[in-house]
Order: sequence, then structure tokens, then C-alpha cells
Amino acid sequence: MTDPATDGPILEIDNLSISFFTRLREIPAVMDFSCTVMPGEALGLVGESGCGKSTVALGVMQDLGVNGRIVGGTIKFKGKNLNDMTDAQLRDIRGSEIAMIYQEPMASLNPAMKIGRQLMEVPMIHEGIGEKEARKRALEVVTDVRLPDPERVLDSYPHQLSGGQQQRIVIAMALMSKPSLLILDEPTTALDVTVEAAVVDLVKDLGRKYGTSMLFISHNLGLVLETCDRICVMYSGEAVERGSVADVFDRMRHPYTQALFRSIPLPGADKTARPLVAIPGNFPLPHERPPGCNFGPRCTYFMPGRCDAQDIPMEQVDGDDRHATRCIRWNEIDWSAPPKASTGERATEPGRVVLKADNLRKYYEVSANALFGSGGQKVVKANETLSFEAREAETLAIVGESGCGKSTLAKVLMGLETATDGQIHLDNAEIQNTPIEKRDTRTVSSVQMVFQNPFDTLNPSMTVGRQIMRALEVFRIGASEAERRTRMLELLDLVKLPRAFADRMPRQLSGGQKQRVGIARAFAGGARIVVADEPVSALDVSVQAAVTDLLMEIQRTQRTTLLFISHDLSIVRYLADRVMVMYLGHVVEIGDTAQVFAPPYHPYTEALLSAVPIADTKVRKRHVVLEGEIPSAMNPPPGCPFQTRCGWKPVVPGNLCETEAPPLKDVGEGHRIKCHLPDATLRAMEPVIQIAAE
Repeated sequence: MTDPATDGPILEIDNLSISFFTRLREIPAVMDFSCTVMPGEALGLVGESGCGKSTVALGVMQDLGVNGRIVGGTIKFKGKNLNDMTDAQLRDIRGSEIAMIYQEPMASLNPAMKIGRQLMEVPMIHEGIGEKEARKRALEVVTDVRLPDPERVLDSYPHQLSGGQQQRIVIAMALMSKPSLLILDEPTTALDVTVEAAVVDLVKDLGRKYGTSMLFISHNLGLVLETCDRICVMYSGEAVERGSVADVFDRMRHPYTQALFRSIPLPGADKTARPLVAIPGNFPLPHERPPGCNFGPRCTYFMPGRCDAQDIPMEQVDGDDRHATRCIRWNEIDWSAPPKASTGERATEPGRVVLKADNLRKYYEVSANALFGSGGQKVVKANETLSFEAREAETLAIVGESGCGKSTLAKVLMGLETATDGQIHLDNAEIQNTPIEKRDTRTVSSVQMVFQNPFDTLNPSMTVGRQIMRALEVFRIGASEAERRTRMLELLDLVKLPRAFADRMPRQLSGGQKQRVGIARAFAGGARIVVADEPVSALDVSVQAAVTDLLMEIQRTQRTTLLFISHDLSIVRYLADRVMVMYLGHVVEIGDTAQVFAPPYHPYTEALLSAVPIADTKVRKRHVVLEGEIPSAMNPPPGCPFQTRCGWKPVVPGNLCETEAPPLKDVGEGHRIKCHLPDATLRAMEPVIQIAAE
């Protein structure tokens, strides 16, 4: 609980500067950073990768490693300067009064120790309480984080829980000693959108229950809107804007904040009429920051001689609640002016059907006890009767939670797996039973993939140009090395990378640049179908806009069919022509994007839409709670695959949902839904997302 003797801030950071020292130089990671967290308040810390968000958190925890050092300013917790505390004093505070939740839950859990014992250790070490009392506290906190069968969970090992359950255990562990300050560093990045929504609800409720103040680090502005009272925007080691969520979202006063919002797909964005605006240029390296304003080289309002003439201080914004900005021109800029109109591209007209799947199934046979080899065979039903079409120059988005079969479908399309049953036609040729090593060069080059993580898909010991030329060799393009080099340089032009990058190694490229190389390589053989598996989820929001725009531009010029696999429905709404929603191997809804994002919905689609965080204060969402986890594909439920989590099941007469698989029925104009709900009930559904009138 918060200390009743402390009426002032729980956390007060004043002019903090943190540097990391290497043999070559001092690298300033955070400079002149100030923020305040009051009792019971949640502060969101946002910005691109490398801006210093996590360094600030590690500074608060006094855990900067051997190279990191606080070189200026103070960090006060309940009025006491953490910088002056001894190691013993810090050990007493860490984990008890200040707790931290990390991005990857398994990094915080001991794989060889049961959950109950790990939770019990916290109060036994910090408070000296007995084993029986600690077990009782652990049971209480596991119940608080809404895990089913808490006794069973306490007796489980971490690997026996899903990612969402592991993250809840980490939250439970952090709350065991009822800390005054909880630091959350991207706590939902690795989770499905539905699990993310449940964890965010949980964090808010527990914050209220325990009176915990929070420092919430995220790059997701929608999450910050849903969880935080105040926000601090960071850029290149500095706070550039801070204030209440309402002030910063609706009356932003820094060009970087404005640029961030213009690069994310909010309702109303349209890939042809109102495209996203990517932030030009690249993030500066810590030892190569420009003079004056750090954001100056990328700012549309930059004024030489003023913005680069001096260090820019934080200035208070008149009339708002503790609202400040690091911009000397904030009073001169017309913040209500729309972005400069882009040229606006004509919508691409889809052509003929180039890919068609009919009743596609993919099953895996596994041993019932694969680890020890005992037991009979079990079948994992990864894909179940999938039927869809994709046309030339069309973007078909495939959405659903982890385990729904999206990536299995991608593997079958690529030939990395073969189908169990059904057909896939590429033009008029069946490819479902031809593994990639037996496909001809034309088929392989026609269906290519862009992967989620650009870091893992490039050879670290080979130059960018060599890697693209290697793909050209495999696809038998170019009669000589010179011809292939010319084509490689044209591909770098296509993905808007400087030709000089041909001689660079992957480690010399940013994440967005690496993803562009991956796209260039996918198009090396003139790909007609590109399977993009979460291609922007590992990238910063400003880079996402540029990569998304690049994919759209290539699609317009090459008339490529794009299968866009994603769990981010905001980006899907922006760029997809049609959407296919998958659940436990089934297609549960398919239709044009406008159809899928408006009633009637499949109950699962309704829950997905409700879970999407949207960074717009004018958006009102209907709250749909999705209970439970996705069932195992090894033991799917009878009847409707979604019936174990569906809130609409009581509306269906009898026990039809539990006994019969629903048909994929047409609800109008090619919009199909796999559900037993009567048509009248489907049509009477209320919209999940509504935009409030101005």
C-alpha cells in the first residue's frame, strides 16, 4: 500500500542523466529527464526503441550494470534519494516497495521451481513471514490475477502455463508484497490481443485495489490511453512532452508526438485517400545527436538558426494540467492544420483469382507422450476445412490468436508442409502436396514470404547485396554476375534503400532497414503472392508506417497478391481489402474489411475488435470479455470450436453449439460467418467500435 506518511510524489525524477561507458567513449543514454508519479497514479512512458524508456526504469531500480552510471540529477522514492542508498537498503526496497514486470515472463520465472514456491519466496524473504502464511498469500494473489484453479496453478511448473498465464504469475509475484510503485516494461508485447486486453484490465483493477502507483513503459499509444492517467513522450534520451493523457492526446504540443500519431492507423485512416505519414529520416545514434533539438533533422517545422542554435528546455504549456513541451516553436505552430495532402493513390482493382483453397486440412500426428515415447498417437488439427480465394493485387488479411492455425496455413502455402486433405490451386495447378524441394523454380519464386523478425532472416556474415544476389541465383535470374548485380541494385531502389547499402552487413542496419532487405529478397524472383507473417509487429510504429506504405506501393506497381498475417486489427483495417478470421484451425468469418469491422459479427470477431487498443480519445468501445484460453488443437471441443468461450451460446436454443459444427453461412454480399446464431440475432448486434461526435 502507499505510505500514508507520504503526501508527496511516490516517484520524483529530476534532471536525470544516465550514461554508459565503453572503451571508446561515454554514451549518453538519458539526458535532463524529469517526471513525477503521484500516489495511485499511472504514468505512461512512450517512444521508439532506443529512446531511453527502459534505461529510466533500470535507473529507478538502480540496476544499470557495470557500464551504466547516473551522471546527473536525482531519483527520489517517497522523498528519499535512491542514488544515495547502500546496496543493503536497495535490496530491502527492490521487490517489496518497488517491483518490476518485464516484457518476457519466462525471463522472470525459474523453470525448475513450482509457481507456488516462487511466489512464496517473495514475502518470506522481504517480510520474514512463515511458510503457511506465505502459501495463503500466494493463493490469494493468484486468485486476484484471475487464474483458473489457483491450487493447481501453484503446483505447476512455468512451462505448464500459457504465455498469458505466465505473465499473470509475474504480475502476481510483483504484487505479493503490495509495492508502492510497479514498473511495467512492455508487459503485453508478446501476448495475443485478447490476452493483452485481459492483462490490461487486470493491471488497472489491481492498481485500484492495492493503491499501487505505476510506471507503464510501452510503444503502444492505445494501451497507454487505456491504462494511464499521465503520459511522458521520449525521443533520443529526452522527455519531449509530458502531461495528462487527455492533454497530450487531444492538444499535443510537440512535433514528435504529432508525428507518432500520424504514423499509426487510427479509425478514418485509408491507404488510398488518407495514407499514414511516416516519420522521415532515422533515429540518431546516442553519440551522433544533432545540435539543438534532437528531433530537428526529422521535423517538418524545423527552422535553421533557431531550432539548432541552443539546447532546448522544457516549457510549460499554458492552461493545461502539468503539460510541458521541449519545442521553442510550440506557440507558433498551427496544431489543428491537417497534414500536407499526399498525392493520394487510386485504389488498386483486384484482378482474377490466383490462389484458391478448398476444404484444406492440415493434421499432425504426435505421440500422446512425445517426451517419453509412451502412449498412443494423437492428432493435432492445425487447419480444419479452410476455404478461401485471393485475387491478383488484393490484400487478404488473416487474423486470429496464437494457435489458430495462421502460420500452419502459411507453411502449407510455402511448401514447408504438405496438406492432409483438400486442395490449394495456384492459378490452375495444385500445390498442396508438393513440398518446396520438389516445386519448380517458377512456383517457388511465385510464392514468397516476409517474416516477422527481420533480425533472424538475414545471414549476419554476408553483405546485403550478396544476400539479394544469392536469391537471384536460386531463382535463375540474370545470365551473369553483372546482370544480377544490376537487378540487385534495382531491388534496393524498389524498397527505397540507398544503393550504398549493398556493401553493408546486416548489423549496420536498423530493424526497419533489415525488413526492407527481407522484402527486396522476397520480390527478387518476381513474387506474385507474398505471405507477410506479422511483418511489422517487431518494428517501431514510425517504421511500421514506412514499411506498410512500401508494401502497398510495391503491390500497386507489381500487382502482387498479399496475404497479411497479423493480430493487429488496427493495421488490418487500414491496409486489407478482405479479412479472414481464424479460430482453432477454422475460418469463422470472411468478408470485405468493411463487412468484418461492422455488425453482424462472429462472436469471436466481436471479442477481437473489443480487445484492440485504439489511440483516440473519441473512440468508444463496447467491452466484450473473453473468458478462458484457446482449447488445444489436440483435443478440440465438440460442436462449434468457439463454444467454450462464447458469451452468445445461451442465445442458441438447446445444446446445438456443443453437438454440431456450425455451417459457414452467407449473411449478404459474400460476407460469411460460421455460427449457429439466428440471422436476426446476428443482424441486431451493436457496433463494437463507435466514434463519439465532436
